[in-house]
Amino acid sequence: MTDAQGAAARATGLRVAGQDPQPPPQEQLPPDRSQAILEAAKRVGAVLKRSGHPFALAGSVAVYAHGGSDTLQHDVDFCVLPEDAEAVAGALRSAGLTVRVPPEDWLVKATCFDQDVDIIFELAHRPVGADLLARAEELPVDSVHMPVLAATDLLVSLTAAFSEHHCDFGAVLPVARSLREKVDWDEVRRRCGDDPMPDAFLHLLERLNVIDAAPGTAADHDPERERS
Repeated sequence: MTDAQGAAARATGLRVAGQDPQPPPQEQLPPDRSQAILEAAKRVGAVLKRSGHPFALAGSVAVYAHGGSDTLQHDVDFCVLPEDAEAVAGALRSAGLTVRVPPEDWLVKATCFDQDVDIIFELAHRPVGADLLARAEELPVDSVHMPVLAATDLLVSLTAAFSEHHCDFGAVLPVARSLREKVDWDEVRRRCGDDPMPDAFLHLLERLNVIDAAPGTAADHDPERERS
């Protein structure tokens, strides 16, 4: 191939016969996000166990530990006491994790296996208390046992978080379906059912026959419901 032919080929973007093509760039398959989240939960849970401070796994990984969906598309959440937050952050830093303080004043954030980890000391607008952590259940998370928020507390935290600015019933509905046998729904009603958004969600669960209607309500005596 002459210099003139080569120049013409480069100008037009064409490959002249006999010219070796450039190999395509190597593409890496995307990582398994759910497994990465589980690995982050296990590593941080192990660090928190060694720290000696009380804690409990929360959020979507806690739902998974209770037998819910294994498709995890969010971050990892742990609850700690407000007075332990600084010490827990120090333990995570000592373990080599990046820890940062966000503008929100109810959590600190860490990064593990490129996944966000939230260390929460205020849950559903209330400080995390010792009684909440004491009710946590020791459950296996993949291969690591750790305290996990009780199913009732999980649903209270998710339901109580509904507001006019955040009201995604569709995200919580499958959680309610998967954990309904483990949840004390009367307790959920008692703790957050007076607020309009949680009350609307509980009513939706009743209409969908996910949970029984509250005793004494009109829905409790609905003939259509009784025939379904």
